[in-house]
Amino acid sequence: QVELVESGGGLVQPGGSLRLSCAASGSIFSIVAMGWYRQAPGEQRELVAMITSGGNTNYADSVKGRFTFSRDNAKNTAYLQMNSLKPEDTAVYYCYVNLRPTPALTLRNYWGQGTQVTVSL
Repeated sequence: QVELVESGGGLVQPGGSLRLSCAASGSIFSIVAMGWYRQAPGEQRELVAMITSGGNTNYADSVKGRFTFSRDNAKNTAYLQMNSLKPEDTAVYYCYVNLRPTPALTLRNYWGQGTQVTVSL
């Protein structure tokens, strides 16, 4: 069993900052990728940022230069530092992990419960 616990969402004014955290716990043999997605009302879920086991980080064009994704491998925790936030960043942010629970099992995808980020005056 694998659990993802997210934290750090909230209400912030335009131009402000927030830091999201995602801690993975449970049966984890190896993590291949960790990422953040977001879903605004009436919209499809979209990729915000992803880090692979090779260390490559990909960002959505809309957040490049404003968001920074980092990962603490020892703690199985991912962070999303969000600066210069805009109203269009308002969404529920979901943590995503692709991992192998045990050496014998295949890769599996896991999702966090989501954390609300609201950017408004």
